[in-house]
Amino acid sequence: MTTDKMSPVYEVRYGWDGKTLGVVAVSAVFTVILLVADASPVLRGLGLALFGGGGLFMAFTAMSRKPAFRVDETGVLLGGSPARYRATTAHVPWQDITAIVLWRQQSAANIPWVGVARRPGAAPLPGPGQGRFAQATAQAFVPGVPADVVLASRTVAGWRLDRTRLAAAVDRFAPGVPVVDAG
Repeated sequence: MTTDKMSPVYEVRYGWDGKTLGVVAVSAVFTVILLVADASPVLRGLGLALFGGGGLFMAFTAMSRKPAFRVDETGVLLGGSPARYRATTAHVPWQDITAIVLWRQQSAANIPWVGVARRPGAAPLPGPGQGRFAQATAQAFVPGVPADVVLASRTVAGWRLDRTRLAAAVDRFAPGVPVVDAG
């Protein structure tokens, strides 16, 4: 999942992790059940779209092997959704970064995220979801994490975060930038 263990660059690609395997397996089971069960056409159609489509999308994500997150001499790459990778991927140069922030979305799943705190006045990140509405939504749904950080974050899903390698890469390429665990 990562680049060479000796490389100072830290890169993680989408792939198979426990959550992805679980979702694909559960989706496959429900898809088979819907195909063989005596279900109404509406239920079968909705279930196949949800479980079959969802499972296929998760498998597509894992097999895409696109970069999910990268730290190198140029800055931080926040990989996008494999379905719209180019439109949702953002590169943040070191001169715009004041911290790397690790945080958790407080929900039943307690989902881990990694993002960047950016200097005031930094250019908006490319892609959708960067306007005033997104800022207000981030503030409302993720209290305790600045909205700008939420909007410059990626969920750690379909890949694994190695905090030690992340810290080493940040220290190598941007020694003054802290890696902050915001909980």
